[in-house]
Order: sequence, then C-alpha cells, then structure tokens
Amino acid sequence: MTKKYEPLNAMEYPRFEGIRTFMRLPYVTDLTDVDFAIVGVPFDTGATFRVGARFGPSGIRDNSLLLRPYNPAQDIEIFKYCNGVDYGDLPIVPGYLPESHQLIKDGAKDVFDTDIKPIFMGGDHSISLPLLRAAKEKYGPLALIHFDAHSDLWHGYFENKDTHGTPFRRALEEGLIDPACSSQIGLRGPLYDKDDFKMSKEAGLLAITGPELHKMGVKKALPMVKERVGNGPAYLTFDIDFVDPAFAPGTGTPEAGGFTGYDSLALVRGLTDIEFIGYDLVEVMPAYDPAKVTCLLAANIIYEFITLIALSKRAKI
Repeated sequence: MTKKYEPLNAMEYPRFEGIRTFMRLPYVTDLTDVDFAIVGVPFDTGATFRVGARFGPSGIRDNSLLLRPYNPAQDIEIFKYCNGVDYGDLPIVPGYLPESHQLIKDGAKDVFDTDIKPIFMGGDHSISLPLLRAAKEKYGPLALIHFDAHSDLWHGYFENKDTHGTPFRRALEEGLIDPACSSQIGLRGPLYDKDDFKMSKEAGLLAITGPELHKMGVKKALPMVKERVGNGPAYLTFDIDFVDPAFAPGTGTPEAGGFTGYDSLALVRGLTDIEFIGYDLVEVMPAYDPAKVTCLLAANIIYEFITLIALSKRAKI
C-alpha cells in the first residue's frame, strides 16, 4: 500500500511545534512512494554582490508554517492527489564552487533517478547549472522557464566562468536546455551596454522584459510562454529578484520596477498542462529580509509549484 506523506495537522499539533520542515512535511530520504520532494541547496559561493542565500532554505522553511493542504486559488486538495516530503539539504563545500557543483549534481541525480518531481530551494542562481546537468542525464535537453530580473547569460565575471550570473550561458553551451522552447521573463534594470540587452534573443530564447510584461500583463504573457514550451520536458527556475524589492527585499541583486507577489503567484498558477520535471527557487537572503516577507512569498511560490504537481496528477486520473 502506498504510504501517505502529508503535512502535520495544525488542529492536532500547533504550528510552532516540531522540527522545521517545509510546510511541516515529514523529513524523509527514502523517496519510495513519493511524488515530490523539497530539497535545500544552501550554497552561495557563486554570488557576486550580496551573500547570504545559503540561509535561504532555512528561511523559507521557517516561513512555510501557515501553508495549508487546500489551495482555493486552484481549487484542489493537494494531498488527495500526491505525496510529498522534505528531503533535507544536499551536501556542499562552503567556499568551493566546482566541488560543490559536483556534489549538487550528484545529489540531484539521485533524486531525479527516482522519477519524482524535485523542488530545489537555493542558494544562489549558480545552483541551477548542476541541477540542469543532473536533469539532462535523465531527460535530455529541457525547455526552460526562467523568471528573473537578469538573464544570467554573462560569459564570465572576473575571468570566472561559473557564478550566479552565468549558469544559463553554460547551460546553452552544454546543450542542457533547448533555446527554441525556452523563455526568460521579467528582465530589467541597468546594463553595461546595448549588447547585454540583446543576449537572450541572440541566444534564441523568448525574452519578455519587465517593461513588456507590465504592458501586456499576465494573461497575455502566459500563452506565449506555454506555446514556446511545447509538449516536451520542462524545468522552471524562479529567481526571487523577479519580484520588486518593495515586496521581496531579501535578495542579492535587487532591481527596481519589478512585480508584485500577486503577479508572481498568478504567473506560476497559469503554468498548467506543462510537463515539468523539476523546479527551483533561488536567491532568497533572510538577512536582508527584516519582516520575512521575501521568505513568506518564496514559500508561497513553492506551494504553487506543489499545486502544479497535484493538478497534473489529478488530470491523469
């Protein structure tokens, strides 16, 4: 009989009790009979400005306590259709990027090989590269849906090829993602020159800039992104700096002119009927988040990732 993994009942165990896990899910490392797993990746050595995203997983877990099993926005009782656990954190070596990226890839591969849907919590955005490397070994090149203020397509930084500003340049070079099926949404902010502005489109990606998204709105943007993905396997990466710093100040490279928490939730909610094989949310820094609104929003975005998994399971019944 399939095991039932779901959050503790807050009517029986008060929310302030117990060891912190995401949404008070059981901490489980045996992924038998599991549909999704929350996986922390507390690594921020790839950061080039503010640091502290290594504390993102713990901050998000701490602020996930009020999440409940029924999502009224999507009208679904999540745990009627899927089992989920908190897998804990992948091992890393603080200060050592190549060694940590190898550990992250190896740990992620173990998770992907179980056929579950992992949701990774960063950590800086450099972690997406080893995660995509692990995913490609199982699924081949992926469609990428990338929410971010920045394209993260730099060729390098201070002669280093691997930082949180370069993961998708490396992913393209290594054939981890299919640009013809991939999108970058929310790009904005000052750049070094006009060539930087062209990087996404020159790489073959669909680029919806922040100003363009503000003008067209969520309803017009979603069909463009979904049509681009097609029917193949897809990966969603969400940098919290997509959100305006008024709503998410706790991040490493904040950019003005971003989006509300509601916009962010609405965009993720609209990404139904896509064959997602994994997700990540990155660049949350609790030290710059005095009221913990960034951590709270991040937890709710991950909740919407979980909801997409449940909706997909329900649709196949």
